Amino acid sequence: MTSFHVIAGASETLEHTKIRKIGVSDLFDALRRGVDDFMIKPSHIVFLCLIYPLVGVVLAAWTSGANALPLLFPLVSGFALIGPFAAIGLYEISRRREAGLDTSWRHAFEVRNSPALPAIAAVGIMLFSIFIAWLLTAQLFYQQLFGPAPPESISSFINEIFATGRGWTLIILGHAIGFAFAVVVLCTTVVAFPLLLDRDVGAYEAIHTSVRVVLANPIVMAVWGLIVAVALIIGSLPVFAGLAVVLPVLGHATWHVYRKVVDSSPPARPAD
Repeated sequence: MTSFHVIAGASETLEHTKIRKIGVSDLFDALRRGVDDFMIKPSHIVFLCLIYPLVGVVLAAWTSGANALPLLFPLVSGFALIGPFAAIGLYEISRRREAGLDTSWRHAFEVRNSPALPAIAAVGIMLFSIFIAWLLTAQLFYQQLFGPAPPESISSFINEIFATGRGWTLIILGHAIGFAFAVVVLCTTVVAFPLLLDRDVGAYEAIHTSVRVVLANPIVMAVWGLIVAVALIIGSLPVFAGLAVVLPVLGHATWHVYRKVVDSSPPARPAD
């Protein structure tokens, strides 16, 4: 049985992962490779990712009542905060394809056999904590502007948001607050989960490596964050259905960004 190690890796020591500087052209090459991974067997990839647009539709229906309506945008936008964790199965598919292994959809769940599973769970818990903090912050900010009473109706809520000064304050400052949460997630997890799938380095080193990647490539990582944000917005527009394509492509592309920005000279974990 794999020993339960979270902070350090299997060696019980904190490794210092080597990173590289990359250019914006590398991001587009990673996207191209992500599309290529997706096109190999798109049916099973789309099947796996249909859960995301379905969850989005459920959330929209659940919050369609006036009481929960103010949480609709925070919930939907919060997908981006937990996206790095939700895409673990896609990283595994890309890892297996790169290693020349079978990429059947069942292998997306191979993460449960990873020796780094405790560290993956720890970073995942961190992400979900950030997600909850975002929801609580968004709710508190809304109540500061509009009070604790729920909107009277959907139409009155829309009118308050788009036709009043405090509504535009909510839109502008709310996006600024959400941007701050997104920056934290980008800086701490941009390569954390792919790294843990590839090498059992521990949660601390996975997060530390992500931070160093962003510090070494600030402009490129900012562009990557913008690409992800725009892609998620586009994928969400047709009743979230576009996420069934956008999410797997971004997930696969993230694996290839990891490969480009993290030096692979240290030994990776065995393929099986």
